[in-house]
Amino acid sequence: MKIGVLGAGTWGMALGRMLANDGYEVTVWSHNEEHARELDQTRRHRNLPGMIIPDSIRFTSNIAEACADQKIILCAVPSVHVRSTMEKAKDHIEDGQIIVDVAKGIETDTLYTMTQVIEDVLKGKDIKTVALSGPTHAEEVAKDLPTTIVSASKDEEAAKTVQEVFMNTCMRVYTNEDVLGVELCGALKNIIALASGISSGLGYGDNARAAIITRGMVEMTRLGLAMGAHKETFPGLAGIGDLIVTATSVHSRNNRCGNLIGQGKSAEEAVKEVGMVVEGLNALPAAMRLQEKYQVELPIISMVDAIVKGKIDPKSAVAQLMGRDKKNENNI
Repeated sequence: MKIGVLGAGTWGMALGRMLANDGYEVTVWSHNEEHARELDQTRRHRNLPGMIIPDSIRFTSNIAEACADQKIILCAVPSVHVRSTMEKAKDHIEDGQIIVDVAKGIETDTLYTMTQVIEDVLKGKDIKTVALSGPTHAEEVAKDLPTTIVSASKDEEAAKTVQEVFMNTCMRVYTNEDVLGVELCGALKNIIALASGISSGLGYGDNARAAIITRGMVEMTRLGLAMGAHKETFPGLAGIGDLIVTATSVHSRNNRCGNLIGQGKSAEEAVKEVGMVVEGLNALPAAMRLQEKYQVELPIISMVDAIVKGKIDPKSAVAQLMGRDKKNENNI
């Protein structure tokens, strides 16, 4: 089976390596011709220093070569580039292909999830979309450490095909029909991870982190249910599983970025120091619009937005959160 990977970042390359080692024919596209040439020649990735790229992987900066004649196309670009990338690819997408998205975000203008963006760009084509999401750091997948993930699609056959292709001795794949819930979790957990990092940057401990993760999960569930997602998705791998790993791990860009903000750096300074895309920041504008549209309360997410915009300092934000009106915990 031939698989095209759009995006040569850490996640695209970790999955591309895994698929190539499982015997699939993998072609990886990078928008940067020089980067594609570097990967082809060195067989190393600058952000995954311990990973050796299989010789069987082919690299290209011609998007047609990564799309034409592929059974599966893996979209592994940052969420803000999903639409533009699929616009470039659409003339080379063929009927019957499965488009697997691993980007986690919500488009600000349309409030579409990433598979909805892909379907919007490719409307009229006979393709199936799958959201592949869960607690999966590229750094660990690149080392063949045990990992679990969710293959979510409205098309059960497509979800099962992706499950079959991606599942191996190191990666266990579950299917899920709640695409909206899975994708919302993937986007919103990054914002809660920013909050967790800010807490750590302020010098707060495990108690505060546990509170942020737990109450952040309530906010994710509250918005998801208002939008029609399934309640069972939120305590699953794509929900609490992905939230835990993103809000606690040293590999998490969002956690690291938040930590730097908590130490007093601006969002721009923190992103520059992290050196990679911080998806939680990209998801904030859409999350705030969804809060208003569905009239739900998202206090942690709202405070992160205010901090990032410079409207409030982190310590004052914590004081406001701690001083909110008394609530019943079970009142979601």
